[in-house]
Amino acid sequence: MVLLLMGGVWSGCKPGAEAGGGGAPTIQVVAVTAVRQSVEETLAVVGSLVANEQVEVRSESDGFVESILFREGEDVKEGALLVTLDETRLQAALEESEAALQLSQQTYDRSRELLGARLISNQEFDQAASRLAADEAAVAGRRRAVEEARIRAPFAGVVGARQVSPGQLVTRATTLTWLVDLDTVKVEFNVPERYVGRVRVGQSVEIRVAAWRDRQFRGEVFFVAPFVEPVTRTMLVKAEVPNEERLLKPGMFANLNLTLEVREQAVVIPEAALSQILDGDRATVMVVGAEDTVSVRPVRVGLRLPARVEILEGLEAGERVVVEGLQKVAPGMRVMLAPEASAAPYLPAKT
Repeated sequence: MVLLLMGGVWSGCKPGAEAGGGGAPTIQVVAVTAVRQSVEETLAVVGSLVANEQVEVRSESDGFVESILFREGEDVKEGALLVTLDETRLQAALEESEAALQLSQQTYDRSRELLGARLISNQEFDQAASRLAADEAAVAGRRRAVEEARIRAPFAGVVGARQVSPGQLVTRATTLTWLVDLDTVKVEFNVPERYVGRVRVGQSVEIRVAAWRDRQFRGEVFFVAPFVEPVTRTMLVKAEVPNEERLLKPGMFANLNLTLEVREQAVVIPEAALSQILDGDRATVMVVGAEDTVSVRPVRVGLRLPARVEILEGLEAGERVVVEGLQKVAPGMRVMLAPEASAAPYLPAKT
C-alpha cells in the first residue's frame, strides 16, 4: 500500500521570541507546521499490457495469393484491402450461376402467366418458383465467395509482418498477417481478495514500464471481474490507457498504482514528528505552542507513506510539531526554534 500526497506545502517554523517572565530557552529544535493536503491511497500491483484489439488476419476461403496490398507496420483504415486471392475460378462460377438465374427468372415469369391462364398446375408453378429461389441463393453464395477472396482490415490499426507470398496456396487456417489497434492499450492486473470492496470502474491507474522509465502513463479502470479466482484469491481488473504516441506495446510488463481513495484537505505531518508509536493507529507528537512551550499530544494516524503521515485526530493544520530534538525535550519546556532552512529536509519537493 502506498500513500501519495498532492498539493499543500510544509512550512518550517521560524525562530520564536523568548517568552516573557522566563529565562532564555537553551534547547534548540526543528519544528514543522502541519498542513492540509489532498492525499491518495493507492495499491501497488503489477500487470501486463494487451492490445485494444488484435486479430490474426485469415482468408475465409482457400485459394492462391494474387497480390499483397499492405506494407508491414503501416497504418490501415477499417475496410482497407490487404490481400487478394486468385478469383478466376470464382468469377467463372459466378457467371455460370448468374446465367442459370437469368434462365430460371424467365421460366418463372412464363409460368406465372401460364398459371393465370390455367394452362399449368400449381405444382408446376411451385417448381419454377423453387428453382428461381435456389438460383438466387447460388448467385448470392458465389458473389460472397468472390468478396471473400478480397481480405480486408476488420478495424483500423497497424499491420504486422506478412506471413505469405504471392502465388502461395492458403487455406482458412493460414495466417496472412496480424492487425493491432495501438491507439489505446489495456492493462490487465489482479487485485488481492481483501481489496475487492474498494475497487470500482472509473478509478485511475498510474503505469510505468521498463522501456520508458522516465515516463508515467495514466489510465482508467473499465472492467472489474464479478468473481474472485478461487485458486489465487485475486480478482481480475482491466484499465484503458490512451496511447497516442504508441510507446506502449502489447505484452509489456507494467508496474501500477491503483488509486483506491482520495481524501481532500487531510492534515499531514512528517513521519519524523511521531515521538512515540503506540498500538494500532495511535501515536504521540510534541507540539510547540504558545511562548514556544512544548506539550505532548496523542494523535490518531491515518494513511502512511515514507516520510509523511496523515493525522486523523489530535492535531489541526497550522500547529507546530517537533521533528528534530525530540530526545532533548519534555512537556512544559521552552525551546528555541532552529532557522527555517533547517526544516528543508522535511518539506515536500516543490513542483
